Amino acid sequence: MVKKFLILFSVIVFMGNILSCKVKGGEKKIDEEIQLPQPKTRGKISLEESILKRHSVRDFSKRILSREQISQLLWAAYGEKHDAKTGATKTVPSAGAAYPMETYLVSSQGFFHYFPQNHKLVKLKNIDLRSSLSKAALRQGCVSSAGVNIVITCVYDRICGRYKKRGIKYAYIEAGHIAQNIHLQAVCLGLSSVAVGAFSDEAVQKVLDLPNDHIPVYIIPVGYPKKK
Repeated sequence: MVKKFLILFSVIVFMGNILSCKVKGGEKKIDEEIQLPQPKTRGKISLEESILKRHSVRDFSKRILSREQISQLLWAAYGEKHDAKTGATKTVPSAGAAYPMETYLVSSQGFFHYFPQNHKLVKLKNIDLRSSLSKAALRQGCVSSAGVNIVITCVYDRICGRYKKRGIKYAYIEAGHIAQNIHLQAVCLGLSSVAVGAFSDEAVQKVLDLPNDHIPVYIIPVGYPKKK
């Protein structure tokens, strides 16, 4: 009798562990850490040339971006740089050095959270959410076809706690800094990008299962342009 009880208890615990790994839609929640390659600080084209060549592209090919390209894009967006005099800081300015943004990556390989402190990705879901994200972005095809989508979110308490309502304006300014870095870095990598601001905040949060205080501000699809 005791043996049967122990067997039954083990089965219940085992099933509970399986169920606890599930999130909405039956997806498995994972926390796989991926160390990104060291970003480069010298490119093949000048800043002036990248500004000249930058333009919005909405038609992307199915070609997958390399880990090196993703590393460079995320570092340009919100990565850390180290200065002997000023110490560690990020690639964009932030009011009061509050740095309220959190950066996510959506690709065919899954859904990831970027951690600039050690330049790594944490894979949160092993599923392609680009199509669902596109629906949340008013069904814009560029979101579903791009190699990756960089989703910029803001934790407003980090900046509004100090600057009150004006912190919202500062957050939008910071998002602009991040976006421009991504657009110009994409050009340097032979890629194209487009700025997407038309989406439902609530729908994006639901699709990505974001924390309640991570409010979507910007979606930037990046990829290889589709040849005509």
